[in-house]
Amino acid sequence: MALIHKFVQDNDMYVIDVNSGSIHLVDSLVYDMLDEDGLKTKEELINKLKGKYNENEISEAYEEIKELIKSEELYSRDLYENISDKIADGPSFIKALCLNIAHDCNLRCKYCFADEGEYKGCREIMSAEVGKKAIDFVIRHSGPRKNIEVDLFGGEPLMAFDVVKEIVEYAKVREKEENKNIRFTMTTNATLLTDEIMDYLDKNMGNIVLSIDGRKEVNDKVRVRVDGSGCYDSILPKIKKMVNMRDKSKQYYARGTFTRNNTDFFEDVKHLAKEGFDEISIEPVVLPKEHPLSLREEDLPTIFKQYDKLYHEMLKNHKEGKEFKFYHFNININGGPCVYKRISGCGAGHEYVAITPSGDIYPCHQFVGNKDFIIGTVFEDDIDTKISNEFKEANIYKKPKCMECWARFYCSGGCQANNYNFNNDIHVPYELGCKMQKKRIECAIALKSKIMEE
Repeated sequence: MALIHKFVQDNDMYVIDVNSGSIHLVDSLVYDMLDEDGLKTKEELINKLKGKYNENEISEAYEEIKELIKSEELYSRDLYENISDKIADGPSFIKALCLNIAHDCNLRCKYCFADEGEYKGCREIMSAEVGKKAIDFVIRHSGPRKNIEVDLFGGEPLMAFDVVKEIVEYAKVREKEENKNIRFTMTTNATLLTDEIMDYLDKNMGNIVLSIDGRKEVNDKVRVRVDGSGCYDSILPKIKKMVNMRDKSKQYYARGTFTRNNTDFFEDVKHLAKEGFDEISIEPVVLPKEHPLSLREEDLPTIFKQYDKLYHEMLKNHKEGKEFKFYHFNININGGPCVYKRISGCGAGHEYVAITPSGDIYPCHQFVGNKDFIIGTVFEDDIDTKISNEFKEANIYKKPKCMECWARFYCSGGCQANNYNFNNDIHVPYELGCKMQKKRIECAIALKSKIMEE
């Protein structure tokens, strides 16, 4: 089991204490003295490093390291293993809902995990009745939680804008009756945005995710209309207008996907930043290995270089006062998520569920269409606790590969859907995704450390 992790970013040497989360910027001597699974004796280290450092330097550094171990900032104990089962035994309360408003879309994105909106089924729009029952469902199952998140998703949810409005207005009434706070978000491809719709979304959505893949030539190869034409020229001005309406208290993301077509995705991030967006997410596509746009092991060196370039660009922009946020580099190195979140991850299946237009309930939107994972419907109050509990219990301590990994408390076991889709088991991590995640974590930690150092 990894107790520390060492990495070099831009000639700076970092050591992370896995269990405590302590981060140390060290010199080459200390870096060379530390091993992942424990500290050797002073005599062993002197013998190992005597050709590179003198004995007094090693002895002095050794005593400093021992002090850090004593204060549990290096090689610290795992404080969470004994409570992981107790957390799984507690009651489940749903705090977030993905409403698949439309199993339909007016685009035919070539990498779409949802079968271009169909989700392995038929094209279908959610009725207001189902949407209202979904709101009632999440309120009933939220228990003592006051805050509830509802993501309006698809397909393209704006294909049913009238239904969206009816659901949102219903939720405003119900949250007052039940003393809840329901926050809506929407993910949209931006093609259907009008002044009326933008005004409504700005007033009623806590967060808006606006899909665009970066440069025009990249976007228009994969985000295409039914007739095969690209959408960049249409959506860019609409996304800009939508973003400009948002004040600083209201969140948004310009969100893209990179595929094998654009493993130079740093250029897409830079392009979006140049267009004035300061909240950006460009995420790796997840597709079966045989898909022509899927990412492969041999792509990783190129992908890692893009993250390194992004690290340099964001550090430079910070110094120049032109900062933008990159979603996958957002990290809190002063504590981070609570213990439960660090162990259990996204909460799919027990804290978070997805609801289809027909009212079926799934552990998350990426399981929709796989009938083995239906855990209930909004028309009945019962849910399949066997499936729900399986997800709840699938924390990092039930994932052997995670327990060998230094990043386990940052990624919390990865995406359950990706794990299942690639390994037929939610307990076995999606390896390619893990490798990219670990690189992003290193860059994020180095970036935040350098900014704090300044």
